[in-house]
Amino acid sequence: MHTTIFRTMMRHNQTVKILLYLGASLVLRFVVADRILAGSDGGWMRMGAIAVIFVVGIGFVFHGTARVIEETTDVLKDRTGLAGGFLQAFGTAFPDMVIGIAAAIASWQARNTDYARAVNLGIIAASTTFGSNIYNIAHAGWCVYRQNMADLKRRIVPMIPRVAFGGSLTPLRDHAPPPRRAEMDGAIRILTALTLLTAFAAVGMVLSGRVRAGASGIEGDLYQLVRPVGVVLMALCIGVLYRFRKSHRPESPDPAIILGEKYYAGQPTVRLWADLLMSGGAILFAAESMVRAMEVFAHMAHLPYVVAGMAAGLIGCFGEMLVIHNFSVHPRGRIGDAITGVAMDNIVTTMGAGIVAILGGIFLGSNALILIFVVILAANTVLIEQVSCLKNNLPADEG
Repeated sequence: MHTTIFRTMMRHNQTVKILLYLGASLVLRFVVADRILAGSDGGWMRMGAIAVIFVVGIGFVFHGTARVIEETTDVLKDRTGLAGGFLQAFGTAFPDMVIGIAAAIASWQARNTDYARAVNLGIIAASTTFGSNIYNIAHAGWCVYRQNMADLKRRIVPMIPRVAFGGSLTPLRDHAPPPRRAEMDGAIRILTALTLLTAFAAVGMVLSGRVRAGASGIEGDLYQLVRPVGVVLMALCIGVLYRFRKSHRPESPDPAIILGEKYYAGQPTVRLWADLLMSGGAILFAAESMVRAMEVFAHMAHLPYVVAGMAAGLIGCFGEMLVIHNFSVHPRGRIGDAITGVAMDNIVTTMGAGIVAILGGIFLGSNALILIFVVILAANTVLIEQVSCLKNNLPADEG
């Protein structure tokens, strides 16, 4: 009797939460962003709308949906055999993709009427899709570094030194169950594939994408990711995603340990997929609203387009950053899923860059191209090194 009542309350409570996240994101997108932000001429009104979008988007929608993605993917992983990181990437990577694709479509539409604006929008598309990879990888590298510090010191350490909030990292020997070496091997291979895909995109832009900068109003060299390279890039990304789709992690422990996963363990698979997709939709609408707010703020503050694109990339990948943060600070052995999810997320985003290239709207100036791609490759290398250290810290009987 009590069990039935508990399940009924949990079902209604979880349904209400999902609908609230989705509803809040729709209000941000179609009311606050479309009507208040776009329809107001007052600076204070616009700043207030921007503040509401960021506070509600990050503090409520992103934070809540990250937990739903965390809980649903662990159960789905056991039922489908797919990697948890593969599943979570499709719940968190689409904001990056859609933000870049939306900018590319706008760039394509402006191509015949205002080429300089089209190039500027293409710069936003490129710096959003590629720039978001920097934040994901850098944040993942920090999380794994702090996990390695916990293992080295054999005690719990805070995520942020000398700061009370942000959670703590527990040594791997105290995780239940600890991650497996096969997971770390898979994560290293996926990160290596991401490095090669990123290098391919950079080389493709340099060798075959140089365009006349004079017509665009941009000083210096200008490079485009051309359609043939975009087609090959998208195909390679799809192949990598398919190759690493399987899970190397054993089934999760009794879901009674985690209240949300106890609830989802008793739900039909279609319900899990529905909640995962609705969470991704909520992240998408909230991210789109935040990008519009960022664009208005950038216009008011006279920020360069590449800076606006990099800011959009941070917004788009915030959901994935929250997921790996949660997986790191909760000692349930899911840090391997977290690393795989970050790599998968960035590969999905890179696939989005291929789609944007096919639409014909992705450009980078020479300085931005060098900086973005060099930083991505350097961050990937650091994360691979940290994951290798993490693998060495695993208990000897796991593998």
